[in-house]
Amino acid sequence: MTTVTTQPTEPSTQTAPPPPRPQGRFRRKLAVTGAVGPLGIGIAALWLSVIVLLPLAALTVTSFEDGWAGFWDAIIAPGALAALRVTVVVSVIVALVNVVMGTLIAWVLVRDEFPGKRIINAFIDLPFALPTIVASIVLLSLYGPQSPIGVHLNATQPGLIVALAFVTLPFVVRSVQPVLMEADREVEEAAASLGANNWTIFRSVVLPTLAPAVISGAGLAFARAIGEYGSVVLIGGNIPRETQVASQYIQQQIEIDRPVSAAAVSVTLLAIAFVTLLVLRIFAARNQRREENAQ
Repeated sequence: MTTVTTQPTEPSTQTAPPPPRPQGRFRRKLAVTGAVGPLGIGIAALWLSVIVLLPLAALTVTSFEDGWAGFWDAIIAPGALAALRVTVVVSVIVALVNVVMGTLIAWVLVRDEFPGKRIINAFIDLPFALPTIVASIVLLSLYGPQSPIGVHLNATQPGLIVALAFVTLPFVVRSVQPVLMEADREVEEAAASLGANNWTIFRSVVLPTLAPAVISGAGLAFARAIGEYGSVVLIGGNIPRETQVASQYIQQQIEIDRPVSAAAVSVTLLAIAFVTLLVLRIFAARNQRREENAQ
């Protein structure tokens, strides 16, 4: 009887050939995938100029028709300074209120389950779609002289705060919601297993993650509030130096045929909003670079 011995075979060292690289016209198409091209850039620049840049340039030119001295005098006029002060102070308060309530609402919508959650989630975007003058009518009927609940906020700064909080609430909620959805719950569970209470977990684990989104939402709410008109036109009362906001002051200047003063205050509001958005953009860019370096 013969035995057949087999030698162990060595594993093959050959590797599969790399896939063929695209050649010619197909390769060029892949190289430019996602590129817009000069035509697309030109159309975008033209549209941006017509819709945004040209109107802003015309407004700026109008505000300086009387020179720099006329522009400065229009801004430092007592009525203009009072309107700007009321606008900025109320807008800051509204942004702070939205930081708290918007974050709380976003937390409830993401972390809790309850009947009617989808309906409430849809209501958050209602101020974006609802004409702001309608909001002013509703608030006036609810908090005006004939208030059915006995709360009278007509022609008061708290009335301005309520109106502006209504139209700016979605900014914070919609900024915080996606971050909460993507947050790592395992880190919170690990902190809880180590004995941390809910407040410590929120302050030390959750809040640092939410902070950029909260700040961004608050900045957007502030930028929207300083230029708001429709929601405050009725409930605000338009009392000079008390409840008259900058947008109402601008309308008043136009009605008494002072377009240069109206344009000067408008440019001031524009500058405040632009600086706010620029700071938010810089903050977001730095936060993104910080996250990339951490990874």
